[in-house]
Amino acid sequence: MKKSLFLSCLVISGFVFLLGIAGCLSVPNSPNPRFYMLKAMDRPEAGQVFSVPAGTIISIGPVDVPEYQNRPQIVTQDKNKMLNVAQFDRWGEQLNIAITRILIENLTVLLPDANFELFPASFAIPVNYQVIVDIVQLESNLDNEVFFAAQWSIIRDTDRRMMLNKRYEARQPVKPNSYSGLVKALSDICASFSKEIAKEFSALPAPVKN
Repeated sequence: MKKSLFLSCLVISGFVFLLGIAGCLSVPNSPNPRFYMLKAMDRPEAGQVFSVPAGTIISIGPVDVPEYQNRPQIVTQDKNKMLNVAQFDRWGEQLNIAITRILIENLTVLLPDANFELFPASFAIPVNYQVIVDIVQLESNLDNEVFFAAQWSIIRDTDRRMMLNKRYEARQPVKPNSYSGLVKALSDICASFSKEIAKEFSALPAPVKN
C-alpha cells in the first residue's frame, strides 16, 4: 500500500516537473507583442490652415468604430472578407480613443484659432460646437489598402442644432504591406479627414456667444 502510494506520488511529481520544463521552454519562443500608435500631422504636412473666430471651442467625440475593430489586436481582412486578428500586433490604445486623439491633434494644427476639448467637456467650459463621428466601415487589407467611411456631424452646442451632417470616404494604399504600413495608411486617412472637418468649420457662421 505504501509502495503503491509512493509510486503514484512519484509519477505525479514527474508529470508536474515535465509540465514546468515545457512551460519554461515555451516562454522564450513566444514573440513579444508589438504596439502601434497613429501619427498626427505636423505643421509642414498640414499645408493650408483654416480660419475660425478666435476662441471658438470645439468638443470632439464621441468617435465610434465598428465593434470588430475596437479591440487591442489589429484586425485585417483578406480578399474573401474573412477577419484576421493579429495576436502580436496591437494598438497602443483603444482605437476609438486613438482616432479621437489624432483628430484633436490634427485640428489643433489646421484650426489654430480654435480650442479643442475631448468629449464630454466639463460643464464649466463654454463649448460652441461638438463633432460626432460614426465610423461605419473600417476595412484593412495588408496586401492592398485601408478603406474608411464615416458619417459625421457638427452640432451647435447652444441649441443642439445640427449644423452639418456628411459622409466621408477614403481609400489609402498600405505601403509597405505590413502592420506599420497599415498604421501609416490610417494615419494619412485621419489627416485627410481632419482637413475635411477643418474646411467645413471655416465655412460656418460665427458661433453665438454663450
